[in-house]
Amino acid sequence: MDPERADAATHETVLATVPPRPPAPPLVHLAEGLAYGGDYNPEQWPREVWDEDVRLMREAGVNLVNLGVFAWGTVETADGVRDWTWMDDAVDLLHRNGIGIDLATPTAAPPNWLLTAHPEIAPVLADGYREPAGGRNAWCPASPVYRHYALRHVEALAERYGRHPAVRLWHVGNELGGGNARCHCEHSAAAFRAWLERRHGGLEAVNAAWGTNQWGHRYGRWEEIMPPLGRHGAPNPSLFLDYERYCSDALLSHYLAEKAVLERHSDAPVTTNLMVGAGAQIVDYASWAPHTAIAANDHYTSVDDPLREQDLAFSGDRMRGMFADRRPWLLMESSTGGPSWQRRNRAKDPGEIVRHSLGHVARGADGIMFFQWRASAAGAEQFHSAMLPHSGTRSRIWREVRELGRHLSALAEVRGTAVAPARAAIVVDDAAGWALQHGLKPHRDLWYGRELREWHRALWERQILCDVVPADADLDGYDLVIAPTLLVVDEAAAERLCAVPERGGTLLITYLSGVCDRDSQVIAGGFPGAFRDVLGVWTDEFYPLQKGERVTLDGDVLNGAHAVEDWTERVHLAGTADGVSASAADGASADAEVVARYTSSSLAGGPAVTRRAVADGAAWYVSAPLPPEAVDAITLRLAAEARLERTAEAAPGLEAVRRTGPDRSYLFLLNHAETELDAAAEGLDLLTGAPVGPTVTVPAGGVRVLREQPNG
Repeated sequence: MDPERADAATHETVLATVPPRPPAPPLVHLAEGLAYGGDYNPEQWPREVWDEDVRLMREAGVNLVNLGVFAWGTVETADGVRDWTWMDDAVDLLHRNGIGIDLATPTAAPPNWLLTAHPEIAPVLADGYREPAGGRNAWCPASPVYRHYALRHVEALAERYGRHPAVRLWHVGNELGGGNARCHCEHSAAAFRAWLERRHGGLEAVNAAWGTNQWGHRYGRWEEIMPPLGRHGAPNPSLFLDYERYCSDALLSHYLAEKAVLERHSDAPVTTNLMVGAGAQIVDYASWAPHTAIAANDHYTSVDDPLREQDLAFSGDRMRGMFADRRPWLLMESSTGGPSWQRRNRAKDPGEIVRHSLGHVARGADGIMFFQWRASAAGAEQFHSAMLPHSGTRSRIWREVRELGRHLSALAEVRGTAVAPARAAIVVDDAAGWALQHGLKPHRDLWYGRELREWHRALWERQILCDVVPADADLDGYDLVIAPTLLVVDEAAAERLCAVPERGGTLLITYLSGVCDRDSQVIAGGFPGAFRDVLGVWTDEFYPLQKGERVTLDGDVLNGAHAVEDWTERVHLAGTADGVSASAADGASADAEVVARYTSSSLAGGPAVTRRAVADGAAWYVSAPLPPEAVDAITLRLAAEARLERTAEAAPGLEAVRRTGPDRSYLFLLNHAETELDAAAEGLDLLTGAPVGPTVTVPAGGVRVLREQPNG
């Protein structure tokens, strides 16, 4: 950028503009069968190593690699000075060997010359600290200088390789939001104000939505509005929630800007890698997915997660739930062993690479990719595991990488099939997660993912398939819908949820749901405001529990007494107050039944879990975070009530998922236990080529994939 252009850019702002959700794109197939490979970084190695890389890729069955993810600075070595030699050689080498390319725009890693010339492009934290060079995604999405340089390089990349036959997919950036999810610089502040004006329509509408009469913090001019700032402040929760939404849109806007450049020069589909799970809500992934040609996810298990395989299943169910047609998706990153970013990284046990990878395939993935192909000798990720580890081809990891390649080849016919329709759904909303985990809440240590994972686990362990869907999803096809800790909810989403029991389904709402409207303002009249009528109950006071404090509850539906931690509520049936009859001011009938009561503390005798018959359906309310045994007991009742069928009759610990095509179905059986387990099933085991059934024995840690009989 010339000096005049750079000076002018400092007075501009990149606005977060996101078009309406597009129609679902056509299905994308990246390989002849299932895609298999990982990030390939040839620039880290001498040229003579590349030939060995490609030979070993073919030996392992690799048919797709991610190329150039962090290669901006190794191609554009100075402002406008590019040397494509090594990348030309790598692209042609891969193509000659029949290996497709997912070509990345390398904008996740701005080169040092750019950060040195324009340090103002780096994101600013809430305390005013500007991130230094050396990290990833070290850029602000509202920076006009960064946007100029990024799109300039993407244009050059697309012009050069946009029509190359090896390019099967474009991959924008890397884990957008991972390192720059929130920026508080002056450009971000200006872009936030513009976003607010488009969302609310005017300054008075913002004041009304945010309730700025609280503390007298009304805004008289747009310039008075700033992003949440400071280390110890307590920003207005409505301001905070809108800023989170803005940040998601700002990053999505940048993705769309790069995508538009790529589509001018190439017909290859475009995506970016999300980080979908039950953990931190980085961006609003449900709003991002429709803008990708194939939804792609990065999934790494956490060392302190006692149910890593269930987290994997939750992630896959959420990826699938982002599209109404349950279309296949792509696992863009996973690890063959320990990653490098956890405090104590964990190696995978023998067989875990195959079992986890096929677990993703079972839940809809049409490709398995790893970070990375060859373990790095230097740099920040030198101890991150890889398909080809430091110990080379004599390692156990390499043997399992080859085994996985053979299995994926044997499963080629599964490509393009969809996971069988689920009749249960769990509603997840990133905005609700943001709202729950920030600000002056009654309990500031609650994790949004806890209830999501717990209710999903209870279904997963019973081989009952469950979609994890966004708050704006169509719920008509589900007989059981669970909405955990949905603190913030708009009117349309609340209406869809309340309609579930009216049409004969079963709805379960947990504590801290329906409390606030879309602007994070409390819905008056008692909790859970948006769901009081359908539940037939109301809460007048929260009773957060202190560390070490426990309250017991009991009821026939729970099969005995249980202790709860963290949270309780004083719950009343509609038409009552403190046990005394009162008018049902909410219009809800007082026909909810108490199925479990608190048996200790000042809440003793009060409702803890309730059920209300609604038309041919039912609406349940759970006012506390139940322990697993209690969740299991209620889940059995819910499954019977909704007449949910198991995917397969199998022993606990055996995961069962079915994918279906026009004339065949495929049953995946994954044994996460340390002993062999049985399932009632029959068909042709695609991994061994042997017919099995009517009882299938799956060895400890093993996998069976059965091609069932037509219509089986």
